[in-house]
Amino acid sequence: MSDTAPMLRMERMTRRYGHSTAVTSLNLEVRRGEMFGLIGPDGAGKTTILRVALGLIPASEGVVETCGLDPRRRAHALSRKVGYLSQRFSLYGDLSVDENIAFFADIHGVSGWKVRRDELLEMVRLAPFRKRLAQRLSGGMKQKLALACTLIHTPELLVLDEPTTGVDPVSRRDFWKLLARLQREGLTIIMTTPYLDEAERCQRVALMDHGRLLALDTPDELRRQRQGSMLEVMASPRPAAIALLKKIVEITDIQTFGERLHITLSNVDEGEAVDAADRLSMAMRAAGIDVESVRLATPSLEDIFIARIRTAEAAEGAPEEISQ
Repeated sequence: MSDTAPMLRMERMTRRYGHSTAVTSLNLEVRRGEMFGLIGPDGAGKTTILRVALGLIPASEGVVETCGLDPRRRAHALSRKVGYLSQRFSLYGDLSVDENIAFFADIHGVSGWKVRRDELLEMVRLAPFRKRLAQRLSGGMKQKLALACTLIHTPELLVLDEPTTGVDPVSRRDFWKLLARLQREGLTIIMTTPYLDEAERCQRVALMDHGRLLALDTPDELRRQRQGSMLEVMASPRPAAIALLKKIVEITDIQTFGERLHITLSNVDEGEAVDAADRLSMAMRAAGIDVESVRLATPSLEDIFIARIRTAEAAEGAPEEISQ
């Protein structure tokens, strides 16, 4: 496999389960050395894409190459090149940290694995706990051990399916530091995550919904492509603020994020948006609404994703309402 060849290539990949289509005519490439995110709600097809890429299930149609190999015909060879970590990764609770790694080293036929084990335990900061049973580790420590087990055979590609789901915020941050280090060392990473703030760390992301690719680009480029400007509004009572803002013509979208409202102004540049913020603030105060702030905001991936879904649904004539 050449250094310029993609680590994953899918052309017109479709996967069906009976009469249901999980992924429709997907085209994507993952470049060597990048961190690539598959983003979307439950049922978007993310896990199906990973399973097809790993050869766990066949594509119904299309071409798939992972690490330059056909994942179904060359499954054994591919297993040596890929590490796979899911949120349900199975550690053995009655084995110690050392014993779990030894077990996975044996599965992959790794010789001289003890040096590699020691390096990995230092990297994930589990060396002081190597004799502890896996069942006695915290959730974050279990995930770090699972990562070490996944890396024991030195894969070229690391595939992660929602690896930080259910992990506390501090452990999530530590896990991401590990992933960043691995990527700097040349490992290619493909991941799914329900946390769009995590997806911001990826070099490129594919936004998926109902098995279709909505967009594929860098987070910054996706933000640049978004039409209009965004304001963040903090005002109360919020229902009254939303009712008033919905009557303003240039506002094309309103999304709720906790106590904040993100409103999209169509065909308005940043300079005009600042003036619009002052006008909106005055209009809300005149209506008896308590306004804490109205300021220019940078769209998040969540803003972009919701906007893309709305555009796709409008094109298909689907209802526009999206639950929060």
